[in-house]
Amino acid sequence: QLQLVESGGGRVQPGGSLRLSCESSSLSLNSYVVVWFRQAPGRDYQGVAVINVSGGLKQYLESVKGRFTVSRDKDKGTVSLQMDALETEDTGVYYCAAHPTYISAWAIRTYYPYWGQGTQVTVSS
Repeated sequence: QLQLVESGGGRVQPGGSLRLSCESSSLSLNSYVVVWFRQAPGRDYQGVAVINVSGGLKQYLESVKGRFTVSRDKDKGTVSLQMDALETEDTGVYYCAAHPTYISAWAIRTYYPYWGQGTQVTVSS
């Protein structure tokens, strides 16, 4: 059973940066597609970024392209989300989720059986 844990959330001013990390307390993430979702207050989940098993395929929500970067550390078996030029609209709880197989409709929340508990990101002046 894959158990995911996120870390790295916090409060920053607009224009600032944060780096989120997703790791498993039970198994390596190297064999799983990993997606980052976020949920802002009163809003539905949004798929923010996905990375496939090899790390060669990365896709992003349109509004974060050029600002966010998803990556893998194969040695550590972890996945990170580097968030730069943060905007107030990026505020929310960020979750990592995983599945063994990539699908083109990667932002469908219900597809992913494994989830972390979430980490809060607040962008405010």
